[in-house]
Amino acid sequence: MVLHNLFFLVLACAAYFSLIPLFEKQVADAQSREIQILERASKLGGAPLNLGLPHRTYEQELRRARITLFLVLGSIYVLAVLLLESVIMPEYVYQPLQKMLDADSATQAGDRERELIPEDVILGDEIGYLMRSRNKTVAALRRQEDELANALRKLEEQDRLVSLGLLSASVAHELNTPLAVLAGSIEKLIETSPDAQTLNRLARMQRVTQRLRRISESLVDFARVRKQSMEALAVRPLIDEAWSLVAIDEKASAVELANEVRAEDQVVGNSDRLAQVFVNLLRNALNAVEAERGKIVVRSRRLERSGVPGIMVSVEDNGPGIPADLLPDIFVAFVTSRLDARGTGLGLTVAEGIVTQHGGSISASNRTEGGASLEVWLPAAKG
Repeated sequence: MVLHNLFFLVLACAAYFSLIPLFEKQVADAQSREIQILERASKLGGAPLNLGLPHRTYEQELRRARITLFLVLGSIYVLAVLLLESVIMPEYVYQPLQKMLDADSATQAGDRERELIPEDVILGDEIGYLMRSRNKTVAALRRQEDELANALRKLEEQDRLVSLGLLSASVAHELNTPLAVLAGSIEKLIETSPDAQTLNRLARMQRVTQRLRRISESLVDFARVRKQSMEALAVRPLIDEAWSLVAIDEKASAVELANEVRAEDQVVGNSDRLAQVFVNLLRNALNAVEAERGKIVVRSRRLERSGVPGIMVSVEDNGPGIPADLLPDIFVAFVTSRLDARGTGLGLTVAEGIVTQHGGSISASNRTEGGASLEVWLPAAKG
């Protein structure tokens, strides 16, 4: 503001001292013409020439001209300063600069909603060019931050899966020997037992043992890559199979399961491993609901992601939902609210690993009407 006023003051002074000689010349010319007229009149009439009055008139006119010029230039100076400081500068300089300062403050505070200057308030002048350049720079920095955060998160997930793979391989190694002994003992009993009821029980034990061996083998997949048989699978039978295994729990008989998966929905995957995913999800839902009023609903819908057709399967329950402090880390190993009871915190981590290996994704959220919802997206089978 001081520089603007000083500029106009210097301009007004320069105009004043530039115009004064012109006024003096005009007044002097007027005086000369007046003297010439008086001289002619004196010659014609014989009256004596009196030069005092024109001289005084010249001084008065010159002083009046200076005062008039000073007042005019002073008024123009005041009006220019008022117009500049009340209209032009606030509209085109002060307000845009304040918007940039507010946006910078938002950037420093991490407020992403206010750190970019809206395009509709940016003018087409030099300050507007600076605003657009700043917006582009901030947007590019935020994209780089997001990419870096995603890269770090992926590295953390990979480290977690590696650690879990080593643990899984160790557990699988410890389980294989007793499972082999148990399977051999069951086969021996089947060969020697004549009772039909006993044979039925032994056959069920044999199926469970075989499934335990497959699960034990799948744990090794976290430590090394195995070649898996991938095929088109109907989702609805997978849910029924998973629930038949979860239903061994006595609580399952008092809980309602609604398998609303569409019969035509098919995904590409390994049946044993995907069944393990849904066993974990259904078991978590069963543990969350109340025995008498519990309800679990499994739904499916088609959903494309990045141009890839897929099936989204949601497992919903009417339990208390996932605690807010656990929801962000629900798929991290050993994170559970039941560590002191029946849970180990590994079920969802294993499920996430299997789904990821199938090229899918899994997410968890709380339903607005109450309860939790876990969604699994898997690539759809062609057909």
